[in-house]
Amino acid sequence: MKKVSIITVCKNSEDTIEETILSVIGQKYSNIEYIIIDGGSTDGTLGIINSYKEKIKIIISEPDIGIYDAINKGIEYSSGDIVGILHSDDIFASNDVIVNIANYFISSNLDAIYGDLNYVLRNNLNKVIRKWKSGPYNRNKLLFGWMPPHPTVFIKKKVFDRYGLYDLSFGTAADYELLIRFLYRYNISCAYLPQVVTKMRIGGVSNTSITNRFKAHVQDWRTWRANEISVFPIWVLLKPLRKIFQYL
Repeated sequence: MKKVSIITVCKNSEDTIEETILSVIGQKYSNIEYIIIDGGSTDGTLGIINSYKEKIKIIISEPDIGIYDAINKGIEYSSGDIVGILHSDDIFASNDVIVNIANYFISSNLDAIYGDLNYVLRNNLNKVIRKWKSGPYNRNKLLFGWMPPHPTVFIKKKVFDRYGLYDLSFGTAADYELLIRFLYRYNISCAYLPQVVTKMRIGGVSNTSITNRFKAHVQDWRTWRANEISVFPIWVLLKPLRKIFQYL
């Protein structure tokens, strides 16, 4: 049975962290290593986390320099064969998510697996606002703006060991850069699990304003250059346009 490391990073998340924790410890899969990296919360977050400490393998609370720095810490502490990330605003869509992910890895020997994502209301996790249906994997689609939803991606630990962690120099695009690096530059094996993996509360730093969206485009451009992909200006438009066809 493969060990699955689930990493949650948080800071001042007392309104949502308990639901996140419960969605992990409520999974049917028995070999889960749960790691929580807290950025030094000053509200009730740590009290909630510590109330479940018997179910959490590692709890770290210390200052960090952002979400991807915290995720990198979690990956470095992890000892699982497979690594997944569940943000403190998110929950797994059902209690069989990790069972199905692990079984797919076992039967296929893939390097990475991803699924579908539902955007939900912040105060009602059962109210779906938008569905992100990923679709089957094709490496060439990456050149035309397609991307799997990062919160649903599970990757073998050995891939991080071989090709590196999140690059903090890419800011809020660090997740995009990592996926481009792994999936396109190094062409790791990857496949689609046709199941809603994660429920994500609406919102997101990179999409909160026109200014942030412009900054995200600049970081996307840097991502392609850094990973030796020939850059065409139209890709700046293709990436957000492609998402329209993934959303339902």
